[in-house]
Amino acid sequence: MKITLKDGNSVEVESGITAEQVAKNISDNLLRAALCARVNGELVDLKTPLTSDCTLEIVTYKDEDGREVYRHTASHILAQAIKNVYPAAQLAIGPATATGFYYDVDLPFAITMDDLEAVENEMNEIIAADLPIEREVVTRKAALAKMQGFGESYKMQLIEELPARSKITFYRQGNFVDLCRGPHLPSTGKVKHIKLVQLAGAYWKGDEHNKMLTRIYGVAFEKKSEVEEYLTKLAEAKKRDHNKLGRDMGLFMTEERVGQGLPLFMPKGAKMMQTMQRFVEDEEERRGYMLTKTPYMAKSDLYKLSGHWDHYRDGMFIIGDEVMDDEVLALRPMTCPFQYMIYKNGLKSYRDLPCRYAETSTLYRKEASGEMHGLIRVRQFTLADGHIICTPEQLENEFKGCLDLCEFMLNTFGLRDDIFYRFSRWDPKDKEKYINEPKKWKEAEDTMKHILDDLGVEYVEGIGEAAFYGPKLDIQSRNVYGKVDTLLTIQVDMFLAERFDMTYVDENGEKKTPYIIHRSSIGCYERTLALLIEKFGGAFPLWLSPEQVRVLSLTERTADKCKEITEWLKKRGVLATADNRNEKIGYKIREAQVDKVPYMLIIGDKEAAQNVVSVRHRNDDLGAMSFDEFYSKIREEIDTKAIN
Repeated sequence: MKITLKDGNSVEVESGITAEQVAKNISDNLLRAALCARVNGELVDLKTPLTSDCTLEIVTYKDEDGREVYRHTASHILAQAIKNVYPAAQLAIGPATATGFYYDVDLPFAITMDDLEAVENEMNEIIAADLPIEREVVTRKAALAKMQGFGESYKMQLIEELPARSKITFYRQGNFVDLCRGPHLPSTGKVKHIKLVQLAGAYWKGDEHNKMLTRIYGVAFEKKSEVEEYLTKLAEAKKRDHNKLGRDMGLFMTEERVGQGLPLFMPKGAKMMQTMQRFVEDEEERRGYMLTKTPYMAKSDLYKLSGHWDHYRDGMFIIGDEVMDDEVLALRPMTCPFQYMIYKNGLKSYRDLPCRYAETSTLYRKEASGEMHGLIRVRQFTLADGHIICTPEQLENEFKGCLDLCEFMLNTFGLRDDIFYRFSRWDPKDKEKYINEPKKWKEAEDTMKHILDDLGVEYVEGIGEAAFYGPKLDIQSRNVYGKVDTLLTIQVDMFLAERFDMTYVDENGEKKTPYIIHRSSIGCYERTLALLIEKFGGAFPLWLSPEQVRVLSLTERTADKCKEITEWLKKRGVLATADNRNEKIGYKIREAQVDKVPYMLIIGDKEAAQNVVSVRHRNDDLGAMSFDEFYSKIREEIDTKAIN
């Protein structure tokens, strides 16, 4: 039997040899580093017998797949430790993450982070024991019997959802057996360094109607220094977490009686949202967009026409069952069909195209309770939404304009370096999720790929991530914990114009169906604000700050001068406040620094008499300067939208 290695060399071996044995024959160093293998491109256990000619690659920790298998094995070590420490626990699922792993578990009592010390110690005992990990394949019936014997009801549910004739895979390490398709490391001792870092709640299968489980997060690395580096970054991330920092700074709050996923913006946060929206709307208008304002709800008839009723109904808020004259109404999860109706109001000529509509839209989506987090994922949000109706010949240039607008916004807000692009495509195997017209999907995806490649956009592909009506370019960003979310999107749509009977008359007098581009210029304002809080740690650029200048009186004698300066600045659009409290100046300065106010002006008797100001930046003492000099400085900083 011939095995072709990654370097292109081939070796003749006996049938039944394992990848682990091949690694041993190559070198002891490779054997020590080996975690799993790729056979003809498929990831498998090192102990898998090789029975025919194949290509073989030994996978190590340097390989992304190797790190995922490493961390997934760590999750099973966590599951074994949980069962050893809490025998009454029932296990749910335990995948790998970008830096580690987690396991969802149903416990008969609540636990705290202090309780995890015993679980972590048990994990280290299992690692030290270097237990062999063995794979076992059984029938579905045998798998159900096994899990029933262990009393693992969640595992039984997972097995019951598999086809009746499925072969089910288990992995054994010592006296612990878990349901898993693998692959895994050859033994528990291959995992070197772990740390349990977080407790959270998670609904079974992400459904808020199911039981809330306990989710235990951990990290797993090859070197101890990597764990220490991660913990340092985690501590910094917690300081910058918008969900804490935004509340501490008085930007937003939530209230249980209002509802989950429905943030309340306090004056500072509302001012930031207003600043962002005004800037975006003005820039869109400058680029030829026409402003629309459409209803927050519509009859189900509109959503049935667009396809949202069939493909997105579970994510929509339906207003009762029968509402007014037998009409079923729903809050809008998007703006598209509303703007299409505006387009249809009157015959359009090719001379009217491209037709660019934009709207600051309040939208509603039924997010699961377990999925919501601060401002990142909410049930009511505000989107810088827009749609371009254009001819096929205009499509590429309009797409380029959308991308240019997105990058302009990202640069202006200081987020450009933190994003990457994903070309989100449909999954032809999941036909219920999409409008099932394969020829049109191919045309749409080929067109979009040509545009992206022609523009030189570097992207990753995401199969199954398209909208139900078309492929899209998702601009992805990571929060402080590394979790990826879509910040904004540009979508090519070749379906809905036909559904809505949207047409234009071409230069030959013939009716044609236009193309549609769905786009957002800065995405969801709530999510963008969350990323800005985390990016700048609350120390926002001057133009975005909800309070730009605080004027501090040194004595009671200069209080009137402080008020005068503050009012002068406010009349010129500077967000200024006066602090004339009878407090020591050091206390006032420290408080302004805690509030992350960009500039402080200290006014004492000398400053008032000489018409100068003592200027402090939140990070530095800039000394005395004339008031005109100070105003020119901040005016330029605000007008140029300076980031630093």
